[in-house]
Amino acid sequence: MAIKKTNTRVDTKTTKKAPPLKKAKLSRDQKYQLYLSSVQNPEADIQFINKEFKSIYGKAPLVLREDFCGTGMMACEWVQQSKEHKAFGIDLDMEPLAYGVVNHFSELSEEEQKRMKYINGNVMSPYDFKSDVIVAFNFSYYLFKKRNDLLKYFTEARKGLKKDGAFFIDLFGGTETRQELVESVVHKKHTYYWDCSKYNPLTSECLYYIHFKTADGVKHDKVFTYDWRMWDARELLDILEDAGFSKCHIYWEGVDKDGTGNGVFKKSLKADNCESWVTYIMAQP
Repeated sequence: MAIKKTNTRVDTKTTKKAPPLKKAKLSRDQKYQLYLSSVQNPEADIQFINKEFKSIYGKAPLVLREDFCGTGMMACEWVQQSKEHKAFGIDLDMEPLAYGVVNHFSELSEEEQKRMKYINGNVMSPYDFKSDVIVAFNFSYYLFKKRNDLLKYFTEARKGLKKDGAFFIDLFGGTETRQELVESVVHKKHTYYWDCSKYNPLTSECLYYIHFKTADGVKHDKVFTYDWRMWDARELLDILEDAGFSKCHIYWEGVDKDGTGNGVFKKSLKADNCESWVTYIMAQP
């Protein structure tokens, strides 16, 4: 922006240049509160898991392992279902785990806390417990860019399941997800931005950011960064099979009359090539 010239005399000896205004950074709690209110819906995920697990095994799953758990919000909600439900949340990053302990775990009753455990560890490591369900949600496994690395993770996940267990992952895609664009969603007290900054069609590598605009009108850029590989459904089904899973089911979301998703996911191997979609895969050991 150009500076308007005036006839006012300026004494250069006494006038100092004002320091640039610094935009206040979001605190740890602020950024995770914004993230959780924008993208996570553990209640819907748990409802879907319970429904599909029971349709196959005729019983409810009781032990959950939430891989790449972040704040462990889902694991904490899992144990609130009954006194028989147990959960483990695994993540390498202490920052979201610390937020989860203060904001999710602390809200559980003393009895519920005994059935929920945070693990600051690697999902690739073996653990001394078996789970009915293991989940890798929020596309967290996209951080594995090489097939062999993803195969190793899927193999370890299978080993961590009980014989009649299930491994759930979510995935996203669509014609708009592989091009540079920014999508925004206006919430009551903030605006959420999902930014595809780069996509390499030769390697399927992509760079995504999450930005927020808070109620005070301040835009906070690159609050979260995701350096991923975009895996497609067919690749994932093949890798799960190679990892030793006996059967895989892929789901597709139904649509309302206006063409928007209705939140009802059903098994399918056919889908429309729409602009953007999110769905699930369940694998049996």
